[in-house]
Parts: sequence; C-alpha cells; structure tokens
Amino acid sequence: MDYYGLMLRFNRFPFIVLLVGALAANAQVPDSQPAEPVSSSMDGELFYQLLLGELGVREGEAGAGYSLILDAARKTNDTRLFKRAVDIAIQARSGESALLAARAWKLALPNSKEANRYLLQILIGLNRIGETVEPLISEIATTDLKDRPATVSTIPRYFARATDKALAATTVEQALTGYLTEPGVGISAWLVIGRMRFDAGDVAGAMEAIDKAQALDTKSDGPALLALSMMGPKAPQAEAIVKNYLARHSQPEVRMEYTRALLDAQRYAEATTQLQIITSEKPDFVDAWLIRGALELQDGKPTVAERSLKRYVALALAQGKRDGTPQGEASRGLVQAYLSLADIAEQRKDFSDADAWLKRIDSADALLNAQLRRAAILGRQGKLEEAQQLIRKQPEKSPADARLKVAAEVQLLRNSKQHKAAYDLLAQAVSHYPEDLDLVYDMAMVTEKLGNLEEMERLLRSVIEKKPDYLHAYNALGYSLAERNMRLPEAKQLILKALEYAPGDPFITDSLGWVEFRSGNLTEAARILQGAFKAKPDAEIAAHLGEVLWTMGQREQAVSIWKEGAQIDGANETLLEILKRLRVKL
Repeated sequence: MDYYGLMLRFNRFPFIVLLVGALAANAQVPDSQPAEPVSSSMDGELFYQLLLGELGVREGEAGAGYSLILDAARKTNDTRLFKRAVDIAIQARSGESALLAARAWKLALPNSKEANRYLLQILIGLNRIGETVEPLISEIATTDLKDRPATVSTIPRYFARATDKALAATTVEQALTGYLTEPGVGISAWLVIGRMRFDAGDVAGAMEAIDKAQALDTKSDGPALLALSMMGPKAPQAEAIVKNYLARHSQPEVRMEYTRALLDAQRYAEATTQLQIITSEKPDFVDAWLIRGALELQDGKPTVAERSLKRYVALALAQGKRDGTPQGEASRGLVQAYLSLADIAEQRKDFSDADAWLKRIDSADALLNAQLRRAAILGRQGKLEEAQQLIRKQPEKSPADARLKVAAEVQLLRNSKQHKAAYDLLAQAVSHYPEDLDLVYDMAMVTEKLGNLEEMERLLRSVIEKKPDYLHAYNALGYSLAERNMRLPEAKQLILKALEYAPGDPFITDSLGWVEFRSGNLTEAARILQGAFKAKPDAEIAAHLGEVLWTMGQREQAVSIWKEGAQIDGANETLLEILKRLRVKL
C-alpha cells in the first residue's frame, strides 16, 4: 500500500488522528505527572501497530485489534491507549479481556483514579464482588481528605446491580474497616454499611450501623435520613429513630422528608400534623404550604386549604423573583396550586375566580389541562356550546392530547345529561383507538346511563379480559350489580378483586359497603362506609352512609352525614336521588 493510500485509510480513524500527537507528548509518563514532549515514542513500528489494531477493530477482528492496542499501551504507559483497549473489550462483550486491560492499566499507573474506577466497575459487572476490596480501598485512599465523606457515600451506587447483596455488604464493610473511627469519614462509612446491610435484608445489622453513626455525631441528620429510607413493615423500628431525632433537632428538611414518608404510607393526618409544625417553625418553607394545602383540600376543608395555597403562591413567586427565575409561573408547584385554588373557587360556585386562577397557568405541559378545566367551568354555567368550542380548538401534540379532549367533551355532555351525544362521540373515538381501554370503559359508563345494562356489562368484561388488572372495571361492574340488587355474591367478589389492586381505596371501599348494605349486613356496611368517608369525605360516600344509618334507625346521624355531603357537593346525583326517595329535606 502506498503512503497516500495508507493515509486515506488512516484518516477514517479519528482516535488515531488524535493520538499521534498525544503519544509523542506523553510517552513513558504516568498520567499523574506533567507531560514532556518525547517525540521518539511514536516511531514507525508503533504507528503501524496502532493503525493495524484500529483496522482490525473496524474490520470485525476485535480480538486482534485489542491485543495490538493493549500491547502498545504497555509499551507507552499511555492512559488513552489503556482506556481504548478496555473500551474495545467492552464493546466486544469480553468482560475478561476488559478486566485484563484494566488490571494492566492499574499496574502501569497505580495512582490513576480512572484506572482504579474502571477496574472496580468491571469487577462488579463481572459479579466478582469479593475482588473489589482493594479497588475500593484505593478509591478512598487516593481521594483528598475533604472529599472522602462524599466518595464513601457514593459506594452503594456501584453495587446497585450486584446480585449477591449480602456479599456486597460484607465486601464494602471490609473495605471501610480502616475508616470507621476516622473523623469526618466514620459517620459516612457507617451509613454506607447500614444502607448495604439493609439492601441485603439485614435489618438488625442496618439498625446497628445507624446506632454507630449516631454515636459518632449526635447532631448529624444522616442517621435519621437513612432510617427514613428504611421506614416500612420491614423495619418498624426505623421510625422511632426519626422521631427521636426530630424531638432533639427541629430540622425542617428532615421533617419534610418524614412527611413524604407518611404520605407514601397514606398516613395523611400525621403528615398534616408534621406540616403544621414546619409551617409554624419556619413560615417561609415553601413546599410545606403546597402539600399542606393539598391535604387540607383532600380533607374537605376548602377555606383552610385556600389560605395555605395562597401562602404557597406568594412565597413561590417571591422566591422565583429573588432567584431571578421568571419562569416560576410555569413551575409544577404553582400549576398544582392554581388548579387546586380553581377547584376551591368552583366548589363555592365562584366561576369567575376559578377561571382567573386557571388563566394564570402558562406552562406548556399543563396548558391543555387548564383549558379543559376552563371548559368544564363553562359547562357548569350552562355554556355547553362555548365549552365544546374551547375544547375543540385546543392543539393536539400527541394522541394522548386527543384522548384528553374526547374525555373532557364526554364529561361535559354527561354533566348536561346528553348521554346519547356522549355515546356517539365515544363510539367514534373507539373506532379510531380500539385498543384504548379507557375509552371503552367510559363508553360502558355512558351505556349504563342509556339503560343498556347488558351492553355495559359486555364492555366492562371485554376490558377485564384484555387487561385483567383494570381495577375500575371490576369496581364499576360490581357496584352496578349491587345498585340493581342483582347477583350480590358475584358483585362482592368483583369489588374485592378491585381492592386487591388498590387496597384501602375509599371509592372502592364505598362500593363494598354498598354491596353489604344490599345484602342486608347493615352493621358491616356502616362500619365500612364510615371508614371510607373518614378516608375521603365525598358526597357520594356520604349519601350511601346516610342511607345505611337511616335504615338502621339512626336518623339524626344520617341527616348530619347528608349535610356534610351536601356541603362538599350539593349537586351530587346519588345524594339528591336518595334524599328525594326518602323524602328528606336538609
């Protein structure tokens, strides 16, 4: 091959192009030392060796190319060549070859943090966990003292995909043995050990590690945060550590994390208590006001919720202005607050105020939802045609947007008792999106309103057949049967199936209470419905609970519950139907 032809092929390999000058400047120089030009290293033989190696890789001979480049790396001690050899082996899915190159790199350049990190990650990838002790020790030892706690804290990430969690925990503990009492690092080491032990299922060992960490620094929030991440049935004792910490140190950030853990566990009343403490002790803690407002609204306290949400809006906008982030209006928190405030205004039939809150939403991601909500408000004011036009003119960026628009218009028509028009719209949508089970479900609900109960059941069973975990279909079918006082044992089984997928859901629990009522089990029905109403104050649940209490002769309690339901939603169809049937005036 002539020189000109060789260079044409050479230029196809940018790695070589970049390396030619680099090798000349870095030959025989460890990567931790300043480079001095040594042009003699890039002799013709080495040049051709590298070129042949890259050609081999390009032509599918990864093994040969790897060998040539690794040999060149050993001759030059050049970091980039070692790294290239490792990368070639990884791309060829040859873990052992990658390990060989990484070890050669580490041997040639023992102070190279990059070589050590490659070696550590490859060993973990090959599931050779027991061999990672030395690389782990080296990773920490070569880190500046001030950065060691942070380096130690990242260790669990390396082992996130390790299959043998127990071995990983033991190995990490072995590597950290020399640092357990070292000032500044010891607490991080014990917390890492605690995390690794917990991931391995050793809860008692994890709790011991938290105790050791606390003993080193009683003021650190690290042990409490680790305990927070462990909270749950597997480690019931973890919550006590969090509570004890908060009793001694009023840290709003830690208390906020505890609140989120309570929310995850659906312990809403306790979460509200924690939020009240945060907002009392640190009134400018922005996020606490948003979550507090959302919980107060969920708890049926719109007036209190409105104050909290407006406080959040004021703080969030001030913070955005202070931080120089004018896009604050589009933040997800503000969008959530505006939507909730619009809800509150709509509940008190202040449609103008509700619309004003929705108009403040200019986030591209939330704009469609806001406009659909505005259409719903127009519908509630009897402006159906105007509401439909608002929905239809909204742009569609995806099929999901089209689906949302259909759902919104269907709801408008249902609220206006135009069930046939809603059915026709859904039938058209289902013809375009036959696999969209949400549309089929909505069609079943509208079909029930048209009195075609057999068709409704057929549609719901088709949804269940295609998606056996579609819990709303089980609940809707079970409730429909109970409402018609038909096949009550089957209705109960359907509702219980729905509860398997959503344990404690208040609306499904309401269905269960209703089927118990229809079955004549009044005491059990009352117990179930009282629990559902406590979990979610809702007009429909109140309607059912009131009828059960009325039937049991507890008429004062029934009227009291119905009044609560009317305050929540005085237009609820179920509530109005029951009051009319029983001839009760509130």
